[in-house]
Amino acid sequence: MLGIAPTGSFVQAVHFAKNRHTKTMSENRWASGRFPSNYRQDVNESIAFSGLDLDMFARGKAADLLDLLRVESSIPAMQATCLDIGCGIGVSHPLIVDDVGSLVGVDVSVDAIEIAREANAKVEYRVQHEDSLPFDSERFDFCSTVCVMHHVPPDQWPAFVAEAWRVTKPGGLFAVYEHNPVNPMTRWAVWRCPFDHDAVLLRAGKVCKLLQKQGFEMVTRRYLFFMPSDRPWARRFDRLLRWLPLGAQYVVCARRPVGGGSAGVENPA
Repeated sequence: MLGIAPTGSFVQAVHFAKNRHTKTMSENRWASGRFPSNYRQDVNESIAFSGLDLDMFARGKAADLLDLLRVESSIPAMQATCLDIGCGIGVSHPLIVDDVGSLVGVDVSVDAIEIAREANAKVEYRVQHEDSLPFDSERFDFCSTVCVMHHVPPDQWPAFVAEAWRVTKPGGLFAVYEHNPVNPMTRWAVWRCPFDHDAVLLRAGKVCKLLQKQGFEMVTRRYLFFMPSDRPWARRFDRLLRWLPLGAQYVVCARRPVGGGSAGVENPA
């Protein structure tokens, strides 16, 4: 999901912290509860102080994702089978689907998938009912997850990465986009967003360690959204600063090696 942040109360946060490590899929609030009915409005209000909106972030990440595919993938983007893990309502999918071979979105929220299907007829959508993704192993050339892991309980991060490994083809890529907790404006935005009260932000280094422990080989780590605009000059400026760990968000991209076994969590069957 492309979540930005929640206002949730301190009491809610403490309650969640005490219980987050015992949650099952059936207790996952995104699977068992209603998807935020004012999702777009909530996100836009949480970042209004920056002068930005949800669509600008969607455009920026869609452009970056396609750039990763074109530069780092071993096959042409137009032939790549792509999976968006935790796709939410598919905000960025219209910006991606015509430039890849196929695009599939999966989410635990039935509500979100219904909205995404209505909006994006060219994309295949699936609901995830179990802890494992509803796909055969080694199906996709490129997997991504966009601002999702901060909603996953930390003790489940290794299993989340293991599932991405399982469905990624040997030689394929896995890209993790996340909020950058080093950026104070990002932390403020997350605090303001009504549905991010249980968010646990990950630094890019933590994501790298999780991926490497699973067996992925690092491809790139870069930071995004330094400028409050997605005009061409702003994107050029952002590209110059990709190395600086102060962007509002970041992407960590890794490759599943050909012929390599998992170095970390045992992969689900």
